[in-house]
Amino acid sequence: MTGTGTGTGTGSGAGTGSGAGTGAAGARAVVEWLASVAPDPDACRWEWERNPHGVALLPAGRRWDVLILPSELGYPTLDVLTRLVDRPGPVLADFGDSRMGFFVPPGTAARWLGTGVRSAGPGTWIVVPYPGRVTGGVRWLVTPDASGTLTDAALLELAMHEAAGQLARGEG
Repeated sequence: MTGTGTGTGTGSGAGTGSGAGTGAAGARAVVEWLASVAPDPDACRWEWERNPHGVALLPAGRRWDVLILPSELGYPTLDVLTRLVDRPGPVLADFGDSRMGFFVPPGTAARWLGTGVRSAGPGTWIVVPYPGRVTGGVRWLVTPDASGTLTDAALLELAMHEAAGQLARGEG
């Protein structure tokens, strides 16, 4: 998922979400929201259109940070989240479905302490697929929406604790 070799990618998953609203205008708004963090948004859009993998590298820490969970905890966490809120923030899955990235407010990565949870904030880059396009690797489990909805870090932590408890009880 991060550009330093920790990708986020394929596999099956719960909690798939729709994109930005309805139609092409909503999809364009999602693309613009994501590309707005790139040093050169035009180059980002060009990369998405021309890259055979349909991905671009985007810097974390500007509009969002990403908390990266192992999928064994990530999928149950996403299940809990989707019961708590109508729509969580964007969620990615990596190549091989081993990790999941939850988009959270900027600044979360600097404050996050958690065993087995990585964070991507300022100074890190995330492999981001073009919204709504199937790629061979990184994929959206919950596609961003045009409003910039992110997952509240406290709510994510609560969902992680609930999911870990379910797993410990053999319910996951």
